[in-house]
Amino acid sequence: MKFSVVKWEKVWWSISAFLCIGSILAMIISYTTTGNILRPSLDFVGGTRLQLELDCTIVNNCDRAITVNEVREILETENLATNSSIQIVGEDKHGISIRTKTLDVDERSKLQEVLTEKIGVFDQKTIQIDTVGPTIGKELFISGILALVVSFTGIIVYLSFRFQTDYAIFAIVALFHDVLVTAGVFAILGLVAGVEVDTLFLVALLTITGFSVNDTVVIYDRIRETSQNTDIDNMNDIVDQAVLQTLTRSINTSLTTLLPVVAIYLFGGDTLKYFALALIVGFVCGAYSSIFIASTLLGWWRKTMMKKQTVQA
Repeated sequence: MKFSVVKWEKVWWSISAFLCIGSILAMIISYTTTGNILRPSLDFVGGTRLQLELDCTIVNNCDRAITVNEVREILETENLATNSSIQIVGEDKHGISIRTKTLDVDERSKLQEVLTEKIGVFDQKTIQIDTVGPTIGKELFISGILALVVSFTGIIVYLSFRFQTDYAIFAIVALFHDVLVTAGVFAILGLVAGVEVDTLFLVALLTITGFSVNDTVVIYDRIRETSQNTDIDNMNDIVDQAVLQTLTRSINTSLTTLLPVVAIYLFGGDTLKYFALALIVGFVCGAYSSIFIASTLLGWWRKTMMKKQTVQA
């Protein structure tokens, strides 16, 4: 007995609806608590980020873990607590990452001196200082959003030219599903773990759209060929046959793409960790939406149009 993707279409749609609604709720909660649907990084809002790690080669310097409260108290004494964020980093919680307003050299030096006095000696080799102006951050954000809009528009034009308008519409629905779920996951991570999104996150979203539309195009191409070259009149059979013919290819492509991305997540370091995580979430959603959402939505729409034409005739 062959697997029928159309038979369980309401189940697939329900799963996607649950994921999308959960993502929207997470972004709403994030907006009400932080003022942003996703927690923006220094790249977008501007400011100074100071990351320090205790020098554990010094005796008794790392005998306890750093806490957020003690760091916040220090920032309050320096009048830097407003609009600042603090993260404890490292497996042993011996590192801190502070994001605050833009600081000049003297202000950074003074803050480091106070932190050293209150917490301990920091390893000079591990100190990271990043400063981004608010104007540059705003330009980066606008450029990233513009890139997403242009990519979606280009996909609509391409699919409308290669297939038909309804193909393009449901492909975009699937792409929007993938981007929304990925953003929802990072909204949740921002709330529970303080994870921030940066320019690499926008790069990940663009990569996800390219991967997802590639899988969708393969399935749509097979649906078009099957409907033209066979005597199958039932749209359900056409969709099922097209999905089954491309299922092995879609799964193999997704797995071979995920393997190096998972390796980057595990061994690529902190800089690429969340970039790789966004790709993992997006690629999984992309494979799912191409197989179970884009194909069944197109089949449902074509069946609806056929029924209307029959009634009119």
